[in-house]
Amino acid sequence: MSTLLVPYYEHPSVRPAEWEVIVEAAPRLYGVVLNPASGPGERPDPAFAEIAERLRAVDVRVLGYTDTDYGRRPRAEVVQDLARYRDWYGTDGAFLDQVTSGLGDFGYYQRLATSAWGAGCTTLALNHGAPPHPTYARLADVLVTFEGTWDTYRSLRPTPFTAGRTRQCHLVHGVPPDAPVADLARTRGATIHCAVPGEGAHPWGTLPHALRAG
Repeated sequence: MSTLLVPYYEHPSVRPAEWEVIVEAAPRLYGVVLNPASGPGERPDPAFAEIAERLRAVDVRVLGYTDTDYGRRPRAEVVQDLARYRDWYGTDGAFLDQVTSGLGDFGYYQRLATSAWGAGCTTLALNHGAPPHPTYARLADVLVTFEGTWDTYRSLRPTPFTAGRTRQCHLVHGVPPDAPVADLARTRGATIHCAVPGEGAHPWGTLPHALRAG
């Protein structure tokens, strides 16, 4: 079972070698999050379009990154992002970021999920960054139930969370080499993960340790 979800937020013309590593790792990938400009941008980017095409050619899911600002972003703007990703990059699905965890905004995300499926998404990932209300499992294929530093992750007390058939994902940054993130993720119920060495405001500009070692 493919276990790596790779959010790699670097331009292919700036980091071509790293993108080659990602493409070559296709059999090990659950998917790759595409993020040209904190979203799809205002116009198609040929370099990202080429990478997306290459990833799809080797059967890797391509998910378009879209910020929801914890339910504050107008739904029409998010839906426009989804349409742009589909039309410009042929994405298979969506990675919705900054998703609330409580039920107060569930209706907002339920409508977004309906729009995503209607736009042709075959995979929907919601990044809560913490365990959300279990009802969110009805909306998505993947719930990101942890995003944070290795120091926090290794000392985290596991919280029981039932997601049914929806897969859980843990995204961990500031990770030293050989840290057992994959093992910890499995014991905590996450069958998808990503562990990168990057730190600070832009940790997702570094390759996962699993790909560096591979």
